[in-house]
Amino acid sequence: MSADGTRAVSVIAFIGSVFSPWYRWSGRRDPENHVCMNVATYGPGGRFTMTDRGRSALRQSKDSLQIGPSSMRWDGNTLVIQINELSAPPLISRLRGEIRLSPRAVTDRELALTPDGAHIWRPFSPVSDISVVLEAKGWQWDGHGYFDANFGTRALEEDFAVWTWGRYPSHGGSTCFYDAQRLDGSELAAGFHFTAEGRADAIALPPKRPLSRSLWAVKRETRGDPLSQPRQVMNMLDAPFYSRSMVRTVLDGQPCVGVHEALDLKRFRSPLIKPMLAIRVPRRAGWVF
Repeated sequence: MSADGTRAVSVIAFIGSVFSPWYRWSGRRDPENHVCMNVATYGPGGRFTMTDRGRSALRQSKDSLQIGPSSMRWDGNTLVIQINELSAPPLISRLRGEIRLSPRAVTDRELALTPDGAHIWRPFSPVSDISVVLEAKGWQWDGHGYFDANFGTRALEEDFAVWTWGRYPSHGGSTCFYDAQRLDGSELAAGFHFTAEGRADAIALPPKRPLSRSLWAVKRETRGDPLSQPRQVMNMLDAPFYSRSMVRTVLDGQPCVGVHEALDLKRFRSPLIKPMLAIRVPRRAGWVF
């Protein structure tokens, strides 16, 4: 998020593009043949890119990951992200530039999202600084960032019905919440506060607070102080099964604005969703360097 709260960017590198219809239709047997650098910018002139590419577009080393014309690499203590993508309809244009993410510290925390460890959340650096320089007017800014990873050995919809996640800058660090309903009827409810020095502390969970439904009527809730009324301050990404937004809540008496996500995997399982996704997620199987 930019320091003034008017713009934001997200970048997700996928090996096995979990939301790609092409990966689902393939049977999800070959994750390296479905790789993607998903880039979305939010604010004036925002764009969305999510191209599913084949194994010929993937290169990896200890310090770098390249997917087609875009890449991530460690440069000392900074993650340098080079972007060169074509945005999806209806606003088709080239999205090109560089993002530099500098973790304040790297944590040692990992959270199993299912009892058998089939899904893992790894919050590498919930407190980071970012610098964004894209080739578009107004898209040169600094702000605060977040860096994590998710790993899984099963499809998300095999284990979860719905989940929500939130990350809020607060009390000199960052507070994260992970809430999910599993298909077996059990629930996940976890909250952590991360300091700028990398310490991770489990926290007593504030109550769930209702949040208005998304434009696609995805049910949303987040956590906040009793009687607080969380509200969306920027719509970031809206899909029939997924919502990402900038949300204001109150934690321990402190108002804070962070990023909130809600995922309805019951909807995602619908075969009707996949052809809709294919419009926004093109397949470029034969891309080569």
